[in-house]
Order: sequence, then structure tokens, then C-alpha cells
Amino acid sequence: MFTLFKKEIIGFLNSLTGYIVIAVFLLVNGLFLWVFPLESNILDYGYANLDGLFLIGPFVFLFLIPAITMRFFADEKKSGTIELLMTKPLTDMQIIIAKYFAGVVLVIFSVLPTLIYFYSVYQLGSPKGNIDTGGMWGSYIGLLFLGASFVAIGLFSSSLTDNPVISFIVAVVLSGFIYLGFDFIYSLDFFGNFDLFIKTLGINNHYGAMSKGVIDTRDAIYFLSLISLFLLFTKISLESRKWG
Repeated sequence: MFTLFKKEIIGFLNSLTGYIVIAVFLLVNGLFLWVFPLESNILDYGYANLDGLFLIGPFVFLFLIPAITMRFFADEKKSGTIELLMTKPLTDMQIIIAKYFAGVVLVIFSVLPTLIYFYSVYQLGSPKGNIDTGGMWGSYIGLLFLGASFVAIGLFSSSLTDNPVISFIVAVVLSGFIYLGFDFIYSLDFFGNFDLFIKTLGINNHYGAMSKGVIDTRDAIYFLSLISLFLLFTKISLESRKWG
């Protein structure tokens, strides 16, 4: 399993995909935090925080992570190497987990350089260090959980088709719905006493709580359950090839 994980990581590093994902994530967030004259601009609005990063980051990930995962299984199916992969002494779940963690590692690589932004804001604070460190670390943990969830959803989407473009579109739609769709349904006030429960099904509800610096075990359990569910869906999707 580790060999497959390493192969996926090396594949990213030997192609432009990994570097483009990291560069785009840093560039887009950097523009909103330091260049564009918006409320997220740290220099213009003079607040020593990284709220803009954690507001914009999920929307950047919404498109970048499906771009990472869209080829995980779709390319294997298209080229016919999926059958060769499945003949290796690995279970379906081991293959899924190896590819999943390769995607998560790339997400972590994307987020790590943003610590430069934190250092910059820390230095710019008045007095120096005047920043809500607890809230910032909670937001980082939430962003990593969100990214890891999008990877699981993208992996499932890639297992459904041999077309990477379709995989990308499905992953974006699914991730977008689970991130914000339940908030929209909640706002319609259709379900009465169940409205609040509907809201808790969405990623944004739990990500927003973590962004306040409060790491609640219920939020962590939600993300771990969501990830596990989509990894299980991926396993079922791959096993369905044996039924045909």
C-alpha cells in the first residue's frame, strides 16, 4: 500500500499538476489577502487576522481538489490499467486509502506555505503578535478537514467514470452541495423542527464552528464520518465492476 501511495506522490511531483495546484492556491489567496481592495485585504482594512484565507480557501479547494482527484481512477479505467492494479496483492480498500492519502498530502503541501501569511500578520500586528492564535489554528484544522473531505468526494467521483472531465464536474457539484447546499435548504424553512438538523448535515456548519477556534469532537466526528462514508462509496463503486 505504501508503494502505491509513494507512486501517486511521485506522480504528482513529476508532473505539473501538483505544482500548479499549490501555486494556484497560494496565488488566489495571496491576491485576495494582499492585493485586491476587498474586505479580505489585510493591509487595507488593518485587521491582524487571516479570516480572508479561511473564507476564500474552501472555494479555491472546491475546484482545485477535483482537479487533483479526477484522474485517480478515471485514467486507470480509461487506459485499462485498473484491472492490472486490482490484480496486485492489495485489497480494494488499501488501494483507495493509498490514493486518498496521496491526495491529502498534496492538500497539506498546498496549505503549509500559507504559514508565511500567518507569520506576516503576526509581525504586522500592533503590538506584534496581536492575533487570535487559537482561532487561527482552529481554522487551519478546519480547512484541512474540509480539504480531506473534498478529496474523499473527488475519489468517489473518479471511481464512477473513465472520463476525467465528468469526474471533475461530479466532484465539484457534490462537494459544493455538501459544503453549502444544506445551508440553502435550511434557509428555505421547509422542514420545521428538522431545519437545524438539515443544517448540521453540511460541511459549512462544522467548518464555521472550527474557524472560531473551538475544536468540538462532534465536528471532528462529522468530518471523519463524511470521509469514511465516501471512501466506502468508492469501494462499492469499484466492486460494482465485478457485477457487470
